[in-house]
Amino acid sequence: MAYLYYPGCSLEGTAMEYDLSTRALFAALGITLTPITDWTCCGATAAHAMDALLAHVLPARNLALAEKMDQPLDILVPCSACYLNLKTARQAVQTDPDLLGRVNQVLSEEDLEVTGSLTVRHLLDVLSRDVDMADIARAADNRMAGLTVAPYYGCQCLRPFPEFDDPEQPRSMEAMIKATGAGVLKWDMGGACCGASGPATNPDTGRVLVGRIMEQATNAQAIVTVCPMCQMNLERFQPFPIPVLYLPQFLGLAMGLSPASVGCGLNLSDISPFLDRAAP
Repeated sequence: MAYLYYPGCSLEGTAMEYDLSTRALFAALGITLTPITDWTCCGATAAHAMDALLAHVLPARNLALAEKMDQPLDILVPCSACYLNLKTARQAVQTDPDLLGRVNQVLSEEDLEVTGSLTVRHLLDVLSRDVDMADIARAADNRMAGLTVAPYYGCQCLRPFPEFDDPEQPRSMEAMIKATGAGVLKWDMGGACCGASGPATNPDTGRVLVGRIMEQATNAQAIVTVCPMCQMNLERFQPFPIPVLYLPQFLGLAMGLSPASVGCGLNLSDISPFLDRAAP
């Protein structure tokens, strides 16, 4: 299997461990990731408030670059915000001919053109639908037995495009967690909002929203996430200490990858208790 890879800005900064663990995990699974050449920011959360056309042009530029690579592969995106921006732009240019023309007029300055021909997929979509859980189970050999893990999905990988999971009752991480030998925490906060970028300027909002999530995670030894913003909020505003790991970190450790190779030294939360318990 092979995919084009769009890491996004967070994975080169505050979420470097997400990038490291994603690359390491997919290499261990024998899956090729080819980064999109000359990729740039997708607009994150700021572009939408600045200019409607810009909010489409920024992610569309990356789609155009992917199309130019002459590899008709799906685009794998780990960051939920980036996934939402690229997927929204693809849908927009496919369904609005006038917008497509205006976007391509801007892109023509770089001799680029977007058609929206390539499929945009979240990392969780690829792991849950394309990867054989038996491969994970074989490599993990029940290494995570005795642990209870809380899967936290957040909003943007599930809404408004419910393509691979139920936004209200998400379950796509459960088979992966169980394949490692760990148990899955039964809770109803997996798809609850952590506040996204709001707590950056209003920390009290983060404390309230993350507090509600954490209240139900008291019986878990770790929380696993698939979104840099969710990871940051859960680490920053947790009312009591609990390890928070990216899903590829958790799976990589379960499959015997070293903590360094999956970026465990970069987490904000103290994951040493988890590493101690997860050690074979």
